[in-house]
Amino acid sequence: MRWLRQRLKPFVFRLLGKEPEAVIVSVLSGEAGLARAMAEEFRRLVPDRRHYTVALEPAGEHADIVLQPGRALHLYRQLRRRFRRLRIGMAAVLFTPDPAFRPLRLATFLLAPRKILAYNQRLERHHLRLRTWLASWLFLRGIPLDRIFLRPLWLCPWKKDRTVEARSWQAWQGRPPAPGRPRIGVLSPYIPYPLAHGGAVRIFHLLREAARSFDIYLFAFAEDGQTLELEPLLEFCARVTVVAKPRYREPRWSTMTPPEVLEYRSATMRRLLEQTRREERLDLIQVEYTQLASYPGDVLVEHDITFDLYEQLWRRRPTLSAWWDWRRWRRFEQKAYARFRRVVVMSEKDAELAAVPHAEVIPNGVDLERFRPEPEREGAHVLFVGAFRHLPNVLAYRFFTEQAWPRVTEQFPDCRLTVVAGPDPILYWREATHTPAPPEDPRIRLLGFVRDVRPLYVEANVVVVPTPVSAGTNLKVLEAMAMERAVVSTPAGCAGLGLIHGESVWIAATAEEFAAGVCRLLADPDLRRRLARAARRHAELHFDWRAIGERQSAVWRSLIRREPAVRLLRVQDLEDILRIQAGSPGAAVWSPESYLHHRCFVAELDGRVAGYIVFQRLSEQETEILNLAVDPACRRRGVASALLRAVIERSPGRLWLEVRVSNTAARALYRKFGFVDAGIRQNYYANPPEDGIVMTLASC
Repeated sequence: MRWLRQRLKPFVFRLLGKEPEAVIVSVLSGEAGLARAMAEEFRRLVPDRRHYTVALEPAGEHADIVLQPGRALHLYRQLRRRFRRLRIGMAAVLFTPDPAFRPLRLATFLLAPRKILAYNQRLERHHLRLRTWLASWLFLRGIPLDRIFLRPLWLCPWKKDRTVEARSWQAWQGRPPAPGRPRIGVLSPYIPYPLAHGGAVRIFHLLREAARSFDIYLFAFAEDGQTLELEPLLEFCARVTVVAKPRYREPRWSTMTPPEVLEYRSATMRRLLEQTRREERLDLIQVEYTQLASYPGDVLVEHDITFDLYEQLWRRRPTLSAWWDWRRWRRFEQKAYARFRRVVVMSEKDAELAAVPHAEVIPNGVDLERFRPEPEREGAHVLFVGAFRHLPNVLAYRFFTEQAWPRVTEQFPDCRLTVVAGPDPILYWREATHTPAPPEDPRIRLLGFVRDVRPLYVEANVVVVPTPVSAGTNLKVLEAMAMERAVVSTPAGCAGLGLIHGESVWIAATAEEFAAGVCRLLADPDLRRRLARAARRHAELHFDWRAIGERQSAVWRSLIRREPAVRLLRVQDLEDILRIQAGSPGAAVWSPESYLHHRCFVAELDGRVAGYIVFQRLSEQETEILNLAVDPACRRRGVASALLRAVIERSPGRLWLEVRVSNTAARALYRKFGFVDAGIRQNYYANPPEDGIVMTLASC
């Protein structure tokens, strides 16, 4: 039967006036580079057939068939005339949002309705068929191919392509925890090293600063196959626990909870958090980013107010899906605020958006020691820093290169643009734009992850931050300020940093204004230097990581509030007393039995002795404090204050004490409780010899 069909086939098609062998058609219905890539791939897929390419005038110089532009029926008639004697086996058609090619796509569909192999901007392909109308419609709507056949669990529970949660995890021990030091758990959606984007920079530096006074237990997710660089983190973290990120397989539209939250839902991570908090006696847990706000914690760090970002996106493109993203993020985020004891935001603007009384502003910062100014070089070099994994950076790049950059190069033909687009920029570009890659431009240098961006700032004359939508504050602006480079920014790009147009930054809202600002600064070196120096001074005053780290530590201490327990000395405490005495050079050196002959209080933290105070009653109305020392590992935790308070409350009348002249910290503590200087005792102390200041307090 097959043999007979093959023999009859040429005869039947000759009767119909058609050639027996089917041909392959590639319809170049989109951007030229993308259409050529589609045609080349289609030719590789079907190498044993004749191929024809179809394009519209005037862009059809490399096409086999060039059509005159017109309406769909006009194009259809031209196609019928050209393919009158040819049988179409398959027609590859490029579907992009460009409306100029809609008539050509419709004409191709009328010519061969059952033969359309549709390509999208990612160069994914799907055969358009009536029996799979829903999948075909979703494909044409721009849904990625691997998500087209997803169905929500509540609608199709029998579907096999479901979310997969990896059970694997690893833990690395870092710096040994110190006895008595508060222990903080920090949960992050990624490992904050290398410093590939602003969020990693913030988390890394603040944890490093906090590690001066706290033991840090870091929990983070990792992508499948990700290379882990943990050595810098293990230098100051007590432990780093890494859990594989789940593979989320639900349609974006189908849940009340934002899909970005569900992408990080992991029973393994939740179990490890609870287990570590219990076994290591963590004092509190800080959760970084709103998408992790479903995990239990005490502090939520809002790197940006996420619903604010989605509201901006919705207002720029008011579609139903954009509105739905905004509404569910707003609902989720506002409920999350109530579950945490403190919400940390980046700016006063974000605090107003959060609108909760327990919001705390801890701004972003910059490493002023690492980002030191260097003299500017001659030239016209522009720098853009923004990882494409963050959608606003892709929008910013398109805004600048498509609308402002051509205006800049008209005035400065030798201008060069360097772009730091972060890890895997092409992958994230395709996800955000549905196109294979940014258009090529010989004057644009597109870089991926750059381990050290300082040399790029040095060679830059102007730094651009063309962010049309943004939330939170941008660390790239702070880095440019620290490197003393002039910045041209949109209002959203430098929001919350306290910069002033024309004094410390150049702010421009529209593409015309933005291009004019870049050209103005490129043409005026004096203005560039004035703005850059003012920006550096502003960064020194407000955005040093060490000062910002102290603000974070103050939030943690206010939430821990572990008051030392004060009690009388016991004989079994003498070993601890001698240990503390040995570690406190400023304290008086006593023999063990001396402590038993005086009144002595000890303070306990975490079940161990953290400090002691020795005093004696001189009379019913006079008491002398003889010795006070605190374990170095427990200092700055209220131990000395608790011991002093215990003695003052139990000692009516007047209190006396002596303190070394050089011990300014102790003198400040005593003054805090109301002690005043009453005299000086010459050479009162030995080893080394030093005068003693007599201080007194009239107790109630």
